[in-house]
Amino acid sequence: MLLHHRFVRTAKAFGGKPAIIDRATGTRLSYERALIASLLVADKLEQGDEGFLGIMLPSSAGCILAVLGTLLAGRTPVMINYSTGAEQNCRYAQKKCAFTTILTSKALLTKIGCPVLPGMIFLEDVMASLTAFDKAKAALRAKLPTALLLRTVHGGNLDDSAVLLFTSGSERDPKAVQLTHRNIGANLAGISETLPLSASEIFLANLPLFHVFGLTTNLWLPLYHGMTIVTYPNPLEFKTICDIIREEKITFVVGTPIFMWGYLRKSERGDFASCRIMLTGADKTPDTLRQEFREKHDLELLEGYGCTETSPVIAFNSPSANRPGSVGRPLPNVRVRLEHYETGEPCAVGEIGKILVQGESVMAGYFDDFEATTLAMRQGWYDTGDMGYQDADGYLWHVGRLRRFVKIGGEMVSLIRVENVLEQCLPDGVGCCVVEVPDGVRGARIVAAVTRPIDQKAVSALLAEQLPNIAMPRDFVVIEELPTMGSGKIDFRRTTELVRDMVQGR
Repeated sequence: MLLHHRFVRTAKAFGGKPAIIDRATGTRLSYERALIASLLVADKLEQGDEGFLGIMLPSSAGCILAVLGTLLAGRTPVMINYSTGAEQNCRYAQKKCAFTTILTSKALLTKIGCPVLPGMIFLEDVMASLTAFDKAKAALRAKLPTALLLRTVHGGNLDDSAVLLFTSGSERDPKAVQLTHRNIGANLAGISETLPLSASEIFLANLPLFHVFGLTTNLWLPLYHGMTIVTYPNPLEFKTICDIIREEKITFVVGTPIFMWGYLRKSERGDFASCRIMLTGADKTPDTLRQEFREKHDLELLEGYGCTETSPVIAFNSPSANRPGSVGRPLPNVRVRLEHYETGEPCAVGEIGKILVQGESVMAGYFDDFEATTLAMRQGWYDTGDMGYQDADGYLWHVGRLRRFVKIGGEMVSLIRVENVLEQCLPDGVGCCVVEVPDGVRGARIVAAVTRPIDQKAVSALLAEQLPNIAMPRDFVVIEELPTMGSGKIDFRRTTELVRDMVQGR
């Protein structure tokens, strides 16, 4: 089923039930009102250009309605990241995807210091232009029987693009990922088959919707089931998020480990008493984070794994099947293959190899980039660029990006493995990122960036108890704030550049 058609059916089924609670603006919309509002937005967008429409809005009722309205109008949303250089990313998206119009807000531009660019239209102006006749027409239209109402909105087929999203660009220039209605719908079905979900969930939507993790889990998953979505645009306001969780009696939270650390530190016992499911992804979840959440809130963090190109979820742990440290079992409609990074042969159980994925949730391809699509896809299998292994029970263990492996003395060393061990050896509150820098003798050496000065001798002694000599960091540098992307992930490429400059400048 087309995603916007699913929303129409859900809205008609749940009517007066709360659909969106926007904690930043105080806006509260029932499913009936959300349907009317999205139809109003669609009517306005149908009057503009056809094809792609850029959306640059924070996680909010407005952003959700913009996505819904865009699809109902027969256009494809292109989600733009405003956290890593809004002006640059707008221009890049317009050029890459050959479109002009970007729906944004004056309030956002003011907050982030972005100039008004050619092609920008403002959500405030769109809503202010609505007449009493527009509103009455949309309200009457929303009351039509479901089958008749669906005939009045854009149709299409499951293989039409539902969204264009940009890869993080943590290692290279961003690529525009085309996800279809079939892709995202398959991912939602796989998640729903694995997790015990119902319309009674109250879902915290604090992740940016310009990332696939946020778009699928914070927007489409709740709408798929008729849940209530509570939005807040800044996941880094840790105390505010904790207050929202307590006050709105949130039951379902997803986030990155960086965000979860913040919520853990700023929360009081009892703040998360209503929470039933807490999923983490995007980065490795440290054992210490899991342990401290258990001790403070009696909650189990369930780790998952995915990427933009797979809509995103590939695997995750569920309450009934959880193996801490792993990223869980693959979704029932996702196939995973582990392949030797040099020979291409299938890996044995427990053997580390490249992670390849096949299934209906795998992207249609990279927009206007046949070469990149061909390199990433082989006979329906998507090469994630990640390394991992599966155990005898089918749990997937992610051990890092292939590019986060370094060959030293002929041996492959996982920087992620070094990083995980280092985290356990550092004092509380000290973050880290492990990178490789060129070495004239050994080809490469490992350097650890830490956020505060440490006793290097003491830390190295602890590391030596768990790591072979070849994997030991040969140097430490202090970077008080490690560069991050909007998703909360550490910007590995930028961190590597900073470390190399610091080391070479000594």
